[in-house]
Amino acid sequence: MQMQIDEEKVVKFPNLDYQQWVFLCKQPDDVVSKQEKTDLQNKLMEIIKADNMTNFYQYVSDELKWNVDKALLEEFKTKNAETLKKLEEGIANAKENFGESEVREAQLAKAHFYATIGDKENAIKEYKATETLTVGAGQKLDVVLTQIRVGLFWMDHDIISRHLEVAKGMIDAGSDWDRKNRLKVYEAVYLMSTRKFKEAATVFLETIATFTALELLDYDTYIFYTVLMAVVSLDRVTLKSKVLNAPEILQVIDKMPDLKTLMQSLYSCNYGPFFKSLVSVTEQMSKNRLLHAHAGYYCKELRVKGYAQLLESYKSVQLNSMAKAFGISAEFLDKEISRFIASGRLHCKIDKVAGIIETTRPDSKNSQYMETIKQGDALLNRIQKLSRVINL
Repeated sequence: MQMQIDEEKVVKFPNLDYQQWVFLCKQPDDVVSKQEKTDLQNKLMEIIKADNMTNFYQYVSDELKWNVDKALLEEFKTKNAETLKKLEEGIANAKENFGESEVREAQLAKAHFYATIGDKENAIKEYKATETLTVGAGQKLDVVLTQIRVGLFWMDHDIISRHLEVAKGMIDAGSDWDRKNRLKVYEAVYLMSTRKFKEAATVFLETIATFTALELLDYDTYIFYTVLMAVVSLDRVTLKSKVLNAPEILQVIDKMPDLKTLMQSLYSCNYGPFFKSLVSVTEQMSKNRLLHAHAGYYCKELRVKGYAQLLESYKSVQLNSMAKAFGISAEFLDKEISRFIASGRLHCKIDKVAGIIETTRPDSKNSQYMETIKQGDALLNRIQKLSRVINL
């Protein structure tokens, strides 16, 4: 309950939910219904009018093929000019009559204004100006985190990556644990969005007991991302200790029945429900603007993980019985396994005559021997080059 109350109090500059609504409105009718899209477009128009979001209105109109209401756009521009004038007067007044802290707050209000109406370039410019006026390391880091959110709102990789590096440098120079953990959540979300699932899982799990980044995402979404990344990245033992037994996850996982089934069935080797839940979870990913580009890849990786986990337990297995375990046809499994064998993802071979799959685990001693030979050759080459230099 306390988490819900805190979420309601959080003010977001900018609000990443708006871009999620735009993304959903662009999906086909068989993914997002016409009624859902109509409702979302109405919500978008409400927030655009409420905050006179000139730039965001033009952006949404381009994305969703809206006819721009020129009279409404001019109204926005007029109101924004008035607001900007007041903000400039506030900055001038603070400089003349108050101290550095008040000047900084007035400058920050101007930056928030640009972020709210969807003016990315001016928002970053004004946040930079605020950053130079900020003395405290904690407050300066807050401004950098806000710029990362602007980058995530527009999925501007340059803004995100540059400011993540700046923020890490500030953390290394000394900062409080709350901001340090919030930065980790920002980093994990970006790692996830760029398909670095293993790294994302590690960082998500490091912050699970101390999550406070409600200005970026709500707690349930954070847990969804954490479990999603952990299932595809962790081995069974680690998955059990860090995810299945984690009290923070157990508190909310019942709200996500498909994801719960996915992680539990994979761990318990119950592959029928695992495959069914994987389909549902992949569909949920395809409706998320940060994950939709990775949904197919994620599904493929978990199929490989499921097949490999079953094959690890046997020297050979009947093709039909394995297909039955996963709830798929033998023909489909044959094609899947063949493709993954060819790409080196599964170490096994298919005996079509006997209708069995035989595991061919790589010889670890042989691979170590070959690696030693390779490293030895490289060392000899370096010694020969060095000897020639010394002789000269």
